[in-house]
Amino acid sequence: MAKTYQLKSAHALVTGGGRGIGAAIAKALDEAGAKVSVLGRNEAKLNEVRDSLGHKGMAATCDVTDGSQVKSTIAAIEEEAGPIDILVNNAGAAASAPFAAMSDDVWDHMLAVNLTSVFSLTQAVMKGLQKRGAGRIINIASTAGLKGYPYVTAYTAAKHGVVGLTRALALELAQTDITVNAICPGYTDTELLAGAAENISAKTGQSTQDIIKQFAASNPQNRLISPTEVASAVVWLCSNEASGMTGQAISISGGEVM
Repeated sequence: MAKTYQLKSAHALVTGGGRGIGAAIAKALDEAGAKVSVLGRNEAKLNEVRDSLGHKGMAATCDVTDGSQVKSTIAAIEEEAGPIDILVNNAGAAASAPFAAMSDDVWDHMLAVNLTSVFSLTQAVMKGLQKRGAGRIINIASTAGLKGYPYVTAYTAAKHGVVGLTRALALELAQTDITVNAICPGYTDTELLAGAAENISAKTGQSTQDIIKQFAASNPQNRLISPTEVASAVVWLCSNEASGMTGQAISISGGEVM
C-alpha cells in the first residue's frame, strides 16, 4: 500500500476546538506542522485559538447536531482552507440524571451531540478522503465508551456507539491509507470537568474541590488527565509511524481501563 499521507502538509479540522481538549489538540497539530481549522459554537473562543496558531486554517461556528449545517460548514471550510485530511471529532457534552428520571430530550441530545455528530462530520469529509485515498479520522470518545458509569446512561451509550462506529469504519477503509481510531480519556482537567463538579456541588452540598478529588481518585494514578496528553496521542495517530493503527480505542486513563 502506498503511503501518501503526510502530517506536515495536511489540513486538520478539530471540532469542539475552542477550549479544553479540542484547543490542546489544535495547538499540538499546529506545532507538528499541520494547517488547523477549528469548529465549535463559541466564535470568540474559536477565533482566539485560531489566532494562536502558526499554520492557520479557518474558525467556523456550527451546530454539530444539525446534519445539513454540518455539510454546508464543511464545504465552506474546504473551499476556504483546502481539503480536510485529518478530522478530529472532539465535540461533545455530558448530562447526568438517574436513568428512571431521564427525559427523552436529554437522551436524544446526548446521542445527537456525541454520536450522530460523528456520523455527520465523518460523512461530510469522507468523499474527499476516499478520493485522495489517505487521511486520518480520530474520534475523541471517553472511558465511558469502554465501561459503564452510573447516572450518565445516555452519554455512556453514545460513547460506546462512537467506539463501535470507529471499529466498523476502520474495517471498511482498511485497504486505503485512511485510518480510523478512537481515544478514550478518563476524567480530564478541563473547564467542562470543573463545570460538572460545580453542578454536582450545587446538588449535593459537597465542595467542588472534594468532587474533583473523587474524579481523580477513579484514576489509579490518582490524578486528572491533562488535555496535552490526549493531544499528544492525536499527533502520534496522525503520523506515518501510526499507519498500522486503525480500529483502536486507546484509553488514556492512568490504568482505569485496561
